Amino acid sequence: MENLETKLSTIDWQNVTESMNEKGYVHIPKILADNQCEELIQAYDNKHLYRKTVIMERYRFGLGEYKYFDYPLPEIVQIVRETIYPKLSPIANLWMKVLNIEKSFPDTLEELQLLCHKNKQLKPTPLILKYGKGGFNTLHQDLYGEVYFPMQAVLSLNEPDKDFTGGEFVLTQQVPRAQSKAIVLKPKKGDMLIFTTNFRPIKGARGYYRVNMRHGVSEVAKGKRHTLGIIFHDATS
Repeated sequence: MENLETKLSTIDWQNVTESMNEKGYVHIPKILADNQCEELIQAYDNKHLYRKTVIMERYRFGLGEYKYFDYPLPEIVQIVRETIYPKLSPIANLWMKVLNIEKSFPDTLEELQLLCHKNKQLKPTPLILKYGKGGFNTLHQDLYGEVYFPMQAVLSLNEPDKDFTGGEFVLTQQVPRAQSKAIVLKPKKGDMLIFTTNFRPIKGARGYYRVNMRHGVSEVAKGKRHTLGIIFHDATS
């Protein structure tokens, strides 16, 4: 997986920082190779890799299903998770500072996991999602417990307009005393999106204020859409 580690380490992290601060998300192309995407899709039916399967319509989450990986995580998932976390924790800590929130995040993923485990959050949260025709994901936030990291990532495993149509990634931003803003993104196969889990700071005339954000997936018109989700904090269940 040396090539994946190289790709992740050579990302323009200054640009990532600027985009996250300005918009709350960043689109990074061509992180996973085609064979890595196919490897994850082909492993979808390997029940030994997962701890839990969620049928989305049962919980009114949308239409489709997703599976949480179990520990030990697949190598691709582990490399992405532990390599990009240290690049994002300084951004998260700056957000906490400007919003006057008394919270800070450690430098490494291992230290974050220790915090989660002290709070009895022991379950891994990286997941793979699958949508067929008509599938969608309602707007939501992935928190899972008292300890949560305010950013996460998704990696697209299929090619839009070839393997599926529709199924755009949607972010909404709720500004206080204003209507919500919708952001629609269309990552290609192997691309990575990093985005805020639940809120971000915006600078106003009187300093910074907090805006809430949610994410989801629009309806898939045809084909199949798979996505790898990277969440950094662990869950209680």
